[in-house]
Amino acid sequence: MQPTQAERRYMLVKRTTFVLLAIVLFIYGLIAARNFLYPIAFGFVLAYLLYPLARWFEIKGIPRILANLILILGALAILTGFIIAAFQILTPLAIHLPALADRAIENLVEMGVSIGQYFGFDPDKISETIRMRASSVFEAGGEQLQEFFSATTNTIVAFGLLPVYIFLFLYYRTKFMYFLLNLAGRSRRRDMVMMLREIAAVMVRYLGGVFIVVFILFFINSVGLLIIGLKFAIPLGVTAALFNFIPYFGTLLGGLVPLSFAFLVEGDPVLAFKVVILFIIIQFIENNILTPNIVGGNVNINPFFIITGLVAASMIWGIPGMLLIVPLLACMRILFKHIDFMKPYAFLLGEGGTEKHAIQMSKFKRIAKRLRGKIKKQKPSSAED
Repeated sequence: MQPTQAERRYMLVKRTTFVLLAIVLFIYGLIAARNFLYPIAFGFVLAYLLYPLARWFEIKGIPRILANLILILGALAILTGFIIAAFQILTPLAIHLPALADRAIENLVEMGVSIGQYFGFDPDKISETIRMRASSVFEAGGEQLQEFFSATTNTIVAFGLLPVYIFLFLYYRTKFMYFLLNLAGRSRRRDMVMMLREIAAVMVRYLGGVFIVVFILFFINSVGLLIIGLKFAIPLGVTAALFNFIPYFGTLLGGLVPLSFAFLVEGDPVLAFKVVILFIIIQFIENNILTPNIVGGNVNINPFFIITGLVAASMIWGIPGMLLIVPLLACMRILFKHIDFMKPYAFLLGEGGTEKHAIQMSKFKRIAKRLRGKIKKQKPSSAED
């Protein structure tokens, strides 16, 4: 006996309710266990980054335990050196930060008074209002900074186990692989091996490429800000480059730092305009030269899901989520691609299906070729006239 229409509607509502409840519980679990989960996620991602070197050491005859220890200690030494160098670069800016904040308030007051006088407002009231608002903003910023450092301290404590996670992922990688192969069964072992190789290639190419791009942008940003004559060019350039670990929004967020400094602290609209032009050029270089040639297009994720994923990840895990979302989405796309009933989701996550409407250099070349052909055809007729 087939179910009635009312019964089918009830089953649909029931199934939808269970699915929505499962999604809500899953998201709640991610938020509740964030300090436990995202160090493991970082360990998984960074283990893939170190995997080629670990494999190379083992091929050279170094035992796996020793190879992993050498890699982790070397990575910690590089990270420590980077932190020390960043501290030395940013220290001059941090020392002058109170004086720079006072100058920014004075410039804001001066601009506000000038605009207010043009519209006939009382300069004293405008000055008092701006100072009160600016003081409240800086006080709120100080509280947020304290919360940030508190969160950073908790993050550092949570990341204390990160080297352990990386070591365990590298050490037990063969065991994990055999587990996945047994899970897939004999008929799907070939697909599983291809999937693991593809994930490894994408992870290494993306993560290594992002680090190289950020390192190059340290120099490009700093040299560009020095050329246009901005004070504290190197600290501001390094700070702006660090934002490029965040995809899509990185250059925009990083450019706001020197732009705010030029406009508020220096009080120079012309210098601020130069900063805008500089970061438009840097954005073009990063998007069209550095990222395509260094990072490559192996991630192959739809920009819609990258942007929405960044927003959702920031709401769930904060900054660590924004750093992790792109490699995790890439892993999901590859996983879905090798599962028959999940292939539509892999297609949805990927960039395919929009080639007809994409902006590509090949299309501009074809248009230029057609225009040259039309011009050549018109030349003989004009000569006859």
